[in-house]
Amino acid sequence: MDKKIPMKIPVPNRRAVKPLAFASFLNDFGSDIVYAVWPIFVISVSGANMAILGLIDGLGDAVVSISKAISGYWSDRIKKRKVFVWTGYFLGALSRIGYAFAPTWHWLAPLKVLDRAGKIRSAPRDAIVADESDFSNRGKNFGILKAADHIGAFAGIIFAIGLFPLLGYQKLFLFAAIPSLIGAIFIVAFIKEKKNAEKKIFPGLRFRDLDANFRLFMIASAVFSLGAFSYSFLMIFANKYGFAETTIPLLYLIFTAVAAAVSIPFGRLSDKIGSRKKVFLLSYILWIAVCALFMANQSAAAIIAGFILYGLHKGAFEAVQKALVSELAPEKYRASSLGAIQLVTGLCALPASLAAGIMWSAFNPFVPFFISITLASVSGILMVFVKEKIRQN
Repeated sequence: MDKKIPMKIPVPNRRAVKPLAFASFLNDFGSDIVYAVWPIFVISVSGANMAILGLIDGLGDAVVSISKAISGYWSDRIKKRKVFVWTGYFLGALSRIGYAFAPTWHWLAPLKVLDRAGKIRSAPRDAIVADESDFSNRGKNFGILKAADHIGAFAGIIFAIGLFPLLGYQKLFLFAAIPSLIGAIFIVAFIKEKKNAEKKIFPGLRFRDLDANFRLFMIASAVFSLGAFSYSFLMIFANKYGFAETTIPLLYLIFTAVAAAVSIPFGRLSDKIGSRKKVFLLSYILWIAVCALFMANQSAAAIIAGFILYGLHKGAFEAVQKALVSELAPEKYRASSLGAIQLVTGLCALPASLAAGIMWSAFNPFVPFFISITLASVSGILMVFVKEKIRQN
């Protein structure tokens, strides 16, 4: 049996998953107060069109990818995680203050960049969870983290629906900054990172450190991301086909509640059956079902069903993706690898949302859905050939 060399990564403590989940709950509570009204705010209030909405959302996704890649790389090099986590929450809070005072959509792009730069927290935080887990519970632990995200989002949406008529956009966005500030303080106070005895900076991840199997996974993920446009398009689609602006946040609430409910079960399912990839491929099938349903039927019932399917897709996808990446990647480069996947998929998300917006405006709303189904199918075929690690009892 090969010996495993222990990693000298300063894991905060063996019970860090729950504190991280609580801080994540707070941040998503604040962020989804904004996201619940975001598409309507951009289109109706700031004066943008669908192409501009796609550009802003795509730009935000691209910045997310770059932020995660940079923070993952440097987290592995300096063997520190905590500073990236609390800084990310702080940047998110600052962006929401900016949204409150933005006079036109031109201000939203740089503020969106600041908001999504806050994702520097993600890869180091996920690396903490991966380091504290093994094959028997890694899916469950990432499921807990994603469930906390979605429950926080659910609470934020309820808050937005209930108080937006009273507060308006400005006060709503200012309030949304508060939970993330509390989350940053919580991380500083309650996550204790061990000091690394070695002061040197360690070599970072290089492309040649990744094997052909992981590279295939990256290619498949990139292809899927080229068609996975922003959730904003689903909400504007619903608005176009009969849902009033005041009811759009309810659709956001539906898919968030579903994702929250299924994240842990999907994570546990991947633990139980010993395969992340099967659950991951299921998430692809669910996304294809969303697109096909929206193309086939635009009734209120069909759109609601589509948002339920979207919640199932998000729950399966997010709970399992990071666990799968953590196990496919070289162990000493976990944070870097988690960031690298987000870099690839996020850079693809910019042209995905931008192209979807242009095709929506130039042709019709169904074209982006058709292209997404095609790319998701190609990605799924590639993903079949990715070899995952098998659980050893």
